[in-house]
Amino acid sequence: MNFAGQVVLVTGASRGIGAAIARAFAAEQATVAVNYLRHAEAAERVVAQCRELGGDAFAVQADVTQPAQVESLVEQVVAEAGRIDVLVNNAFRAYAFDPEQRSRFEELSWADYQAQFEGSVGAAFHACRAVLPHFRRRAQGSIVNIVSDLVEQPTVPYHDYTTAKSALVGFSRNLAAELGPLGVRVNCVAPGLVYPTDASEATRAPFREGLMAATPLRRLARPEDVAGPVLFLASPWSGFVTGQVLVVDGGLVMR
Repeated sequence: MNFAGQVVLVTGASRGIGAAIARAFAAEQATVAVNYLRHAEAAERVVAQCRELGGDAFAVQADVTQPAQVESLVEQVVAEAGRIDVLVNNAFRAYAFDPEQRSRFEELSWADYQAQFEGSVGAAFHACRAVLPHFRRRAQGSIVNIVSDLVEQPTVPYHDYTTAKSALVGFSRNLAAELGPLGVRVNCVAPGLVYPTDASEATRAPFREGLMAATPLRRLARPEDVAGPVLFLASPWSGFVTGQVLVVDGGLVMR
């Protein structure tokens, strides 16, 4: 699964799942644009790791919830690398996965839902709009959106987060239907709880242990576990796959 000569833009790639995805593409010789919002030093560490793995990489700062910044982000990537072949929409609004301290439905406002929509669907919308002219020109491209297995099975009812990820699945499938004739594929990867990440650090050990016991593979996903499926969906190996959601949670959700 070699990505030599291809350029991959990964949003929210300075840490956690995004960083693992960036490193995995670099290990397959891709040039990776490591998008970040605030953590410049972390992004530069990911860039260095990507280069050590045999690929090339550079960091680009942008708030992907802001359309003008996303346009500038894509322009910078194309100016630096000459093209974009793959877009991975990994960035999302900050969220703490804490089953004990989560907000119940009656405690949430519509503004909480809107914030998560902007972080998930809005960010993907802006990035897809910005890269589409480049994909259209070459009649090819792959988009992979990171969603969640909670869409299929709300093990913990994180109402606002999961509703936004559900909407991102719908967005992705509509986009896949429209862009397929242009040679552009759109798919989703749906991880379960990924540990350790900044978002999952609030999830206490007893809950993690119970989740592992209920999972056929008897462990939680690591960030690296999510990267492989993303690469598969971005590669020619999945060239006849679009509009799909690949669940990556050790078998907790089966369908």
